[in-house]
Amino acid sequence: MSLWHPVATTGDLPHRHTFHGKLLGRELAVWRADDDFVNVWENRCLHRGVRLSIGINDGRELQCQYHGWRYANRTAGCTYIPAHPADAPAQTICNRTFLAVERYGLVWSGEDPLGEVPSVAVLDDGSAFGLRSISVNASAELTIAHLAEYEFQPVGYFDDASATVTADARSELSVTLTSHVHDAASTAVFFVQPVDADVSVIRGVLSETPADRDQIATLRHHSTELARLRERIEADAASRPAPTPMVATIEQVPRALSAVAEAPTGRKAEYRVVVARKWETAEGVAGFELEPVGDPLPTYQPGAHIDVHLPNGLIRQYSLTNGPGEGTAYRIGVKHEPGSRGGSSCLYETVREGDVLAISAPRNNFPLRRDSVKTILVAGGIGITPLLAMAQTLAKDGLDYKLHYFAQTDDHLAFAPILDRLGDGVVRHLGLSPDDTGSTLTRLLAEYDGAYHVYVCGPGPMLEAARNIAADAGWPDDAVHFEYFKNTTEVDDSSTFEISLARSALTLDVPSGKTILEVLRDNGVPMPSSCEQGACGTCSVNVLEGEPDHQDVHLNNSEKAAGNRIMTCVSRAKSAGLVLDI
Repeated sequence: MSLWHPVATTGDLPHRHTFHGKLLGRELAVWRADDDFVNVWENRCLHRGVRLSIGINDGRELQCQYHGWRYANRTAGCTYIPAHPADAPAQTICNRTFLAVERYGLVWSGEDPLGEVPSVAVLDDGSAFGLRSISVNASAELTIAHLAEYEFQPVGYFDDASATVTADARSELSVTLTSHVHDAASTAVFFVQPVDADVSVIRGVLSETPADRDQIATLRHHSTELARLRERIEADAASRPAPTPMVATIEQVPRALSAVAEAPTGRKAEYRVVVARKWETAEGVAGFELEPVGDPLPTYQPGAHIDVHLPNGLIRQYSLTNGPGEGTAYRIGVKHEPGSRGGSSCLYETVREGDVLAISAPRNNFPLRRDSVKTILVAGGIGITPLLAMAQTLAKDGLDYKLHYFAQTDDHLAFAPILDRLGDGVVRHLGLSPDDTGSTLTRLLAEYDGAYHVYVCGPGPMLEAARNIAADAGWPDDAVHFEYFKNTTEVDDSSTFEISLARSALTLDVPSGKTILEVLRDNGVPMPSSCEQGACGTCSVNVLEGEPDHQDVHLNNSEKAAGNRIMTCVSRAKSAGLVLDI
C-alpha cells in the first residue's frame, strides 16, 4: 500500500456525510469536515469496532452510532465517551488516519504512500471532468488489462461509430486513452482502485470539461460503455481461479516520539509550535495562536492545558480556549503580570510571531461533564480561558449552560469575537465590587438540582467565595469544579517521612526541603507533572496507607478528607510514612 490510490470522488464527500471506502482489503471512513479537511480513517470505532461510516458527521467530529464515542477532525483522537462523562479520554484512544489529497476531482490516499500523488499532464490544466465511477468484480490487474482496450466516442460524436482509440500511456493502475473522429478528439484517464483481490473501482476523468449541453450525454455514453466493459471483465474473471482475499492488518496507532529534549525538571516538551499569530485580545491580555511544526497537534478536550517551555527557561501552564474541531492550532490567552516571576512577561513582551516554542501534550485535570441538565460556568478575569472551550462545546452540543464572565470593563473581556458568537449563552458582569460579586454568586448558586454542575476559574479569593457559597447552598463537592491559577498556600516542607512504593517494592526517605516528586525522580521513578505547585493535579497518585498532609488547592474538601490521593509536588505526610500506589 505504498502507492497513492483514489478512494473516493469529491462528489462522494458533501458536508455532513460519511463515505464508506475500501482499499486493498481495508475499510475506510472518508469524510469532509466543515473546514474542508478530508479525513480518511480506519473504518471502526475503537470501542466495539462498529463502522464509523454509519456514524454522524457534525462537521467537526465523527460520532459512532453505537455508544456515542466521538473522534476529532484531523487527529481522529477520541474527544468524548458518554459512559464516562466526567473523564477526559486518554490521548492513546486515537483512530488510525491516512493521508488524503484531492486532485482531478478524486480523493487520493494510501498506507504510508511514497512520493507525490500521480501527476498526469493532460489533466493538470484544471479543466478535468469526472466520469461516473464503476465497481468491477475483478482484480485491478485484470481490470487494467481490459481498460487498455476500452472504446468510446469523442465528445459530441456519440452517434458516430468510426472512432479510433489509441493508448497514450499505461501504468500499473492507470491508462490514458484518446478517441479520434475526423478532427475531433477526447482524452480520458482511467485510474483503478484495488478494493480487494477480486474487486476494483474504475475512476475515469476526461481531460476537458464538455460544454454544458454535452455533459449529460457524455456521462450517459461512458456509463453505458463502461457497464459493457464491466460485463466482459467479470466474465473473464469468472473463468479464472478465485484469488485469495486481502486481509488488512489492524495495528495500534503509534505515538509520535518527542522531537524536543526534556527540560531539566523532567517535564517533557513533546511538540514544537510556531507563533502564527499574536494579538491584544483584551487590556493586558495577549492571545497566541500556536501552529504545529511537523506532525499535527494531539486531540484536546475542554478544560485542557499545556505546558509552554519559554525561551528564558521557565515553564508555565496555559489553558486551551479552542472550541470543538479547531485542531489546526492551539489558542491560549496570557495575562500580563508585571510582578510575575517572568513567565507571562516573557510571552507578553519577548515572544513574537514566527518564534518557535516547545510545548507539552494537553493535559486535562479540569474535565467537562456533558451529562448535566444545566451547567453554570463562572469566569473571573483570565479564568475565562478554559471556560471558553467548555462554553463552545456545550453550545455546539445544544446543552443548557450559562457562562458568567466577571471583569472590570468591556475592554477587559478577552476573546470578544468568541463571546459574541456564543450570544445569549454569555452573561457579562462588569465593574462589580467584591461584595457585589459575592451577592451575584449567591444568586447564581442559590438553587441546586441533582443534575446541575458548576465550573469556576479565576482569582483565588473569587474561587474560595464561590466554593463557600455553593457549599452553603447545598451543592455537593462533586458538583463543584474549580481550577486555580496558582497555589497561594504557604507550603511547609519541614517534615521528614518515609514513602513505600507498593508496585515498585521500593522504600524511600523524604527529607525536609524536598518534595515527594523530587525524591521519586532522584531515584529513577518517572512521574508526570505540570505546574509543580499543587494547582493542576497532574502529579496526583493514590495513597494506600498513611495520612497525607494536603497542601494543594486541587483537591476539594471531601477528597482531602478521604485521604486516598496526594499531590506529590507539594503535599507531605502527617503520619510516619505513606504507601503509594506506584
